[in-house]
Amino acid sequence: MDEQPATSRRVAFFGGSFDPPHLGHLAVARAALQALRLDTVLFAPVGAQPLKPLGSTAPFTDRVAMTELAIAADAGFAVSLADAPKPSGKPNYTLETLLDLRAALPAGSSLFCLMGADSFAGLKRWHRGAEIPFAASLVVASRPGERLGDLQSALPKELMIEPMPGPEERASSVEMRCYLLHNPHGQTAPFYLLPGLEVEISASEIRAQVNEILGARSAGRDLLPQAVSAYIRIHGLYL
Repeated sequence: MDEQPATSRRVAFFGGSFDPPHLGHLAVARAALQALRLDTVLFAPVGAQPLKPLGSTAPFTDRVAMTELAIAADAGFAVSLADAPKPSGKPNYTLETLLDLRAALPAGSSLFCLMGADSFAGLKRWHRGAEIPFAASLVVASRPGERLGDLQSALPKELMIEPMPGPEERASSVEMRCYLLHNPHGQTAPFYLLPGLEVEISASEIRAQVNEILGARSAGRDLLPQAVSAYIRIHGLYL
């Protein structure tokens, strides 16, 4: 993670395989940056995901390089190595990464954990998943029409969700719904939903849609930033 200035910051951690990073990832991060008035979105390619024992298709160094190319034009984005492969070979756990990031931020800073609907759907299977929203406020890029019951069913059983009292936050043109999470210890944590993003951010499904990865096109629609497509072509990835 880049060194932060000695002033409070609003930072979102955006973890994932980024295998490859694509336009859906960028759309989600841009929406969160606007809606939550973030200073930075940290794109953090993961070394070893516990729920994906077969690992990623592209090597970590290539995924980092592609991510750097994908975000190069966005001043509010940065690549973080907070989830780099561990020398021990142990898996990367999001909770541990978030706690380390939070400890490194200046006093008074706010840390958020940004994820797509597909990742959120598996939260109850994550290592100490019920603790994650209290280490960093969750920001979920949801599918349109997501209901409160859908959100509750995706949460670990220890957590309850309710609408946040007061008016909806709208810091920009991006729609955002606000909720409160409760745990059995009496703690509460804000939960933010970005419900209007009709984008696919599952890298595995993006790869499945790409008929010609070298051209990065599917049904006439660009899926990858041009620089990422060029990198894939030069390095012969996903062949």
